[in-house]
Amino acid sequence: MIKLGQSAPAYKLPATGDQKFSLRDFKGQHLVVYFYPKDNTPGCTSESKAFRDLHAAFTKLNAAIVGVSRDSIKSHENFKAKLALPFELISDADEKLCQYFGVIREKKLYGRTFMGIERSTFLFDDRGKLVREWRKVRVPGHAEAVLDALGELA
Repeated sequence: MIKLGQSAPAYKLPATGDQKFSLRDFKGQHLVVYFYPKDNTPGCTSESKAFRDLHAAFTKLNAAIVGVSRDSIKSHENFKAKLALPFELISDADEKLCQYFGVIREKKLYGRTFMGIERSTFLFDDRGKLVREWRKVRVPGHAEAVLDALGELA
């Protein structure tokens, strides 16, 4: 599991826009990686909209944003188009990236227990080193908190 000060992994994973992404491709700029449970669910929609609405402010601070879930590329493409997201979404169907970041956790919903993504965000500096992490994220105000942390770096 990644720790503060470590570099982003070199895995190449499929992303929207018919791309293969590696988080290491973003050296030279800051990178926000947010993990979310599922496309088109209320919390994930709100979180993605918050990052979308602040995208220009992140860009001004030389930061890229990528979202990650286990959903398929087709699902991601539809979600991205529906919300007009100006950044790419990575499909981690085999949970390789999720495992590296330690975001797969036991969850409970309606009395049912299952393994799923714990909403989490990671901030990398322009050298590709992890400098901040947020786990068990609550959506209201979260994107703003990440932007504030980025502002402290820049």
